[in-house]
Amino acid sequence: MSSDASILRPWHELPPEVAAVLRPELPALSREIIDAVRVEVPSYARGLEGPFGRGLTAGVEEALRQFVDGIEAGGRMPRARVYVDLGRGEMRAGRSLDTLLNAYRVGARVAWRRFAAAGEAARLPPPTLYRLAESIFAYIDALSAKSAEGYALEQSAAAGERNARRQRLVRLLVRDPPADPHDVEDAAREADWRLPEALAVLAFPEQERGRVVGRLPADAIVELVGDVVVAIVPDPGRSDRRRQLARAVGPRHHAALGPSVPWHEAALSLARARDVLALVAEDAVPGHGVIRADDHAAALLLRSDRRLAQELIDARLAPLDGLPAGSRARLLATLAAWIAAQGRLQVVAEQLHVHPQTARYRLGQLRELFGEALDDPRQRFELELALRADGAL
Repeated sequence: MSSDASILRPWHELPPEVAAVLRPELPALSREIIDAVRVEVPSYARGLEGPFGRGLTAGVEEALRQFVDGIEAGGRMPRARVYVDLGRGEMRAGRSLDTLLNAYRVGARVAWRRFAAAGEAARLPPPTLYRLAESIFAYIDALSAKSAEGYALEQSAAAGERNARRQRLVRLLVRDPPADPHDVEDAAREADWRLPEALAVLAFPEQERGRVVGRLPADAIVELVGDVVVAIVPDPGRSDRRRQLARAVGPRHHAALGPSVPWHEAALSLARARDVLALVAEDAVPGHGVIRADDHAAALLLRSDRRLAQELIDARLAPLDGLPAGSRARLLATLAAWIAAQGRLQVVAEQLHVHPQTARYRLGQLRELFGEALDDPRQRFELELALRADGAL
């Protein structure tokens, strides 16, 4: 089968007799998965003895049974209710969805190890084993999606009035001009949210809301403000905050983190975060992970007055204006490398991938063009600013 359905459900291409090989492994495999989760997912270690543990065990047994039944029948799986309920349970327990998804990954790894051994013992051909591996991980993706759906549904159900109050509090905190502090304090009490001594705003595109919000620290409060999602993150200086936010955003997506400020200056943190998102849109800074405004202060400063920045570029780089385009580009790159390397010729040559004699010749040309500006600290600093504003540094 080569249809889209077989790509999404690779178990459709497994021969039904594979089920007969796997089914005898299920009772021991279920226990092995629970034991592995107990060791590898610390958040679940205690709860596995109580009602939650019974529910998780039932979920594991049901998942394994559905998987093997689906192979045997070539049918559709999984049935969603169990896994939606597990996702709802994570939300009610106040845990991040990542905990459950990690348990799924542990289960997939353990299942593949035991199923592979059973398949080899039964002399299943290698292509069948490869398809079996693909099927296990595609199945886990399907379970994860259902649990994520349940988590989101429970978030919506549990939010209610408290969520509405917290959304209102976000809007009050980031209002510019600022809201009356007494109004903010009253709104915080109504929302059952402690106003921290310091906070930072994490801003990210609206289309990322569903993916990111459920992974944010539990004490973050979130609202859509204009065209970006705003998360107010209390106590951003805490040692675990950077790791929490990086995990929430992920390495292949991006969000901007404004500076840490007192709560009554939240609007400033949002403004900085918005400016960072604008820099990402302009490809002026890398657009991956959590991008901290504090790490791009120079770029933000230059962006704050575009006209002044362009005047600086025009004035300080004017000696290059009369050159042909190719010569100008080469000398501009050489100037940027020389400033970045603090005048070390060998480093300049290595950065430009040219012979040191070539780098020395170009630096001689720059000295003819710029004269004493290359030796005067103030003028050299302005040259660096101009290069940064122009994107050369």
